[in-house]
Amino acid sequence: MHTGRRTYSIAVQGWVFWIGVILCALVLKWTGLGWLALGLLALLVFLLSLPILVVLGFRWWADHLLTTATCPVCQQDSQAMEGQRFHCPHCEAPLYVADGLFYRQSVAGTIDIDCVEE
Repeated sequence: MHTGRRTYSIAVQGWVFWIGVILCALVLKWTGLGWLALGLLALLVFLLSLPILVVLGFRWWADHLLTTATCPVCQQDSQAMEGQRFHCPHCEAPLYVADGLFYRQSVAGTIDIDCVEE
């Protein structure tokens, strides 16, 4: 049977840590070691932001090396890393990436020509 009374409780376990950190910082400041507290705070901020910086750095690196271009054989768009040799996923033609464009690989001694319609 429900009596209509509600009880509320506050968990202090999480607050104890932060109160301890604040008290330690205040004690360090009062003893003339405030620079140590600031250094620890800067280290904490750096460590908390490090994963975000790593992800942003990796995305910047990948965007600068990743090339999206058209296959010279089948005219389909594909992506590859700059300087990589690969096969087109659509027509399986051997290609390589240079200067942001795809070029067809040919065997040494082969003369490669492009047909021009008039």
